[in-house]
Amino acid sequence: MTAPVCVTAPAKINLHLEVLGLRADGFHELAMVMQSIDLKDELRCENTSDGSLSLSCDAAELSCGQDNLIVRAAQLLRERSGFSELGARMHLSKRIPIGAGLAGGSSDGAAALVALNELWGLGVGVDQLERLAAELGSDMPFCVAGGTQLCFGRGERLEPLPPVEAKLGLLLVKDPGVSVSTPWAYSECRRQRGNVYLHDEAAFEARRQNLRAAQWLHPLGGKSPPLRNDLQTVVAPLTPSVKNALRCLETLPGCLQAAMSGSGPSCFALFSDRDGADRARDVVQDQLEELGLRSWSCSLIPHGVKLMG
Repeated sequence: MTAPVCVTAPAKINLHLEVLGLRADGFHELAMVMQSIDLKDELRCENTSDGSLSLSCDAAELSCGQDNLIVRAAQLLRERSGFSELGARMHLSKRIPIGAGLAGGSSDGAAALVALNELWGLGVGVDQLERLAAELGSDMPFCVAGGTQLCFGRGERLEPLPPVEAKLGLLLVKDPGVSVSTPWAYSECRRQRGNVYLHDEAAFEARRQNLRAAQWLHPLGGKSPPLRNDLQTVVAPLTPSVKNALRCLETLPGCLQAAMSGSGPSCFALFSDRDGADRARDVVQDQLEELGLRSWSCSLIPHGVKLMG
């Protein structure tokens, strides 16, 4: 029996989320810049002698059954390995809020792939882990790699960017009683913005090229990026907690930019450094509590899932 393996699973934010149009498979074609942050779950895995796979979690509201991406990732990796006798006991320490648009579930699933690959000594390369991750979820390949990445297609096509040079900090907020359905957000986006969708691969590629060439990405340095989230334009007007969170964040001293992440409802404000985010959180704590918002001060990090120790 090998020693237990522990990994961290970071959350992500979207610095840019552009909905280009509909693909032939019915999914939306996206052009994004995703960024890992240091709000992290932790996954601990140890071998079992009976070939069983089990998951426990310190968050009672999270399902640990067959619908959990950790369990699905474990099953997929074992199946592809060809060693049906492999088993693992897994425990998740949950810190990323659930249903928040921060890819917490995707990052946890990616963590299972990385941790079990190590635990079982499979020697699967990062590229193959990303391909397996793409079978399970659009955000999962990014969560394996992490850092700062251009993400195209459904989000599974990655193009790494240099690490962020600026020591930007962020204040992240979420109403724990509110969640936003990702399918609903995209459906509403299509209803409201379908008239401006692009309709062919040539047009998609032209927009990708525009993003690749964006001056603010080369490198992502001392100035705040011009945040964009096309889903925010349809989710915020219909979700009071998002609208209130953005209004609160935008008025904070030192706030460079504020936006919703993913399909929401989490929102964040960027600051020139982590200290600025910490100070802003102290200033606005009472107001956040009145609005029913939880908050976290975070930093940008240059990696995704990472082995501990």
